[in-house]
Amino acid sequence: MSSSPGALPAGLPAPAIEPLTKPYWDGTRAGRLVIQRCRGCGKHQWGPEWVCHRCHSFDLAWEEVAPRGRIWSWQRPHHPVHPALNGFGPYTIVLVELPQADGVRMVGNLLCPPDAPVTIGAEVEAVFEPHDAADPPYTLVQWRVVG
Repeated sequence: MSSSPGALPAGLPAPAIEPLTKPYWDGTRAGRLVIQRCRGCGKHQWGPEWVCHRCHSFDLAWEEVAPRGRIWSWQRPHHPVHPALNGFGPYTIVLVELPQADGVRMVGNLLCPPDAPVTIGAEVEAVFEPHDAADPPYTLVQWRVVG
């Protein structure tokens, strides 16, 4: 687990790694951010789907994208949503826009102190946080402000 402020504690349930999402989780384990891109219209999309959100093609592939974006929105929960998070909050959740991937947006935690100011438009980079003791092991994408 990362020692950065905001890193998640052990004991959270592992994500459901299904055939549709397996390429994403395999990418995170390798320290890469991969999302779907339609072979029909060429546009990226998130979350994973069997069909393109734009042109409705079923011809989707997974592609590595730059693990950098900008904060689009944020919130700071104060109440735990799982017993493993008791005493952990508040923490900061961000909606990150990936400008080099057609502006798709992903949700993740911002690694920062619980009272840190958050600036809309701030540049962030992905931090790959392994949870090796989980069954199955997985790696989360967290975010930290650049600079």
